[in-house]
Amino acid sequence: MIRQIIKIDEEKCNGCGLCVSACHEGAIALVDGKAKLIRDDYCDGLGNCLPVCPTGAISFEMREAAPYNEEEVKKSMERKRKEQEQAQKPLPCGCPGLRSKAIMRQKQQAQQAAAQPAEQPSMLNQWPVQIKLVPFNAPYFKGAKLLIAADCTAYAYAGFHSRFMRDKITIIGCPKLDEVDYTEKLTQILKHNDIKSVTIVRMEVPCCGGIVRAAIAALQNSGKMIPWQVYTISTDGEILEE
Repeated sequence: MIRQIIKIDEEKCNGCGLCVSACHEGAIALVDGKAKLIRDDYCDGLGNCLPVCPTGAISFEMREAAPYNEEEVKKSMERKRKEQEQAQKPLPCGCPGLRSKAIMRQKQQAQQAAAQPAEQPSMLNQWPVQIKLVPFNAPYFKGAKLLIAADCTAYAYAGFHSRFMRDKITIIGCPKLDEVDYTEKLTQILKHNDIKSVTIVRMEVPCCGGIVRAAIAALQNSGKMIPWQVYTISTDGEILEE
């Protein structure tokens, strides 16, 4: 049947995942770092995902599509509800971000690391660095290139200072440990300062999505067109997305 359904422009999609969260029916998923409509019959065509997309990658189109399957959607939502309830129960190994593992470095990597100078210069350009502690009107924010990073990233990625911190103002946080939404503080920083660009660096663990969502919401709330980019670091120290 011909009906209204969403369309996702992969060229514009930055893989933030906000549309996935906004689609309660589960019609959208991230595939290879891009949002995709994976079930026509789960899309009701109402477009709850449209307003949350920061890049305007989602629009409506009229095309041949499977009818909206409300009954199947309800079953899917019930399955998700049960999965979420199960996920909230204590597990022997805890959440993915807390699972312990040993990281086995290759001998060659160890040799290369040993050949490096004992100390590298710090690229930190201001103090404090915790998002909760920095004043939004600090003078160092004027005209700054802003780095918003999950605090574990500097430990996981060996070249963090030279790759990400150079010539930037760095602020860090952990949404899991701080148990706070950084959106308001980040919005104040972006609104009251001439920020030139925003770089967001997160870990691959699920809880790090909170720092990305807060930064994107702050960019939207600021009402400014500020270039931004997200990098994802794996727990064994590799850059997964950029």
